[in-house]
Amino acid sequence: MAVRPTVADVEGFGKELMAASPDLLGSMVKAFAEALMGAEVDGIRNAEYGEISPERVNRRNGYRTREWETRAGTPEALTA
Repeated sequence: MAVRPTVADVEGFGKELMAASPDLLGSMVKAFAEALMGAEVDGIRNAEYGEISPERVNRRNGYRTREWETRAGTPEALTA
């Protein structure tokens, strides 16, 4: 039988990450959010970034910086 993580385990992991480096957790959140938003945009456009495809429905118009308030800090997420 697999051991299921508890809320205490998750909270403990978060505290260990913050103790290791306060910037580490924030940079992880930023990288994950940017990857998730990029994948969403690729799905909407029907093409990856820079890809030329007949199925492409529109194009990216660059990136802009947005602040995003999280418990891990305020990473500057790049949004497309």
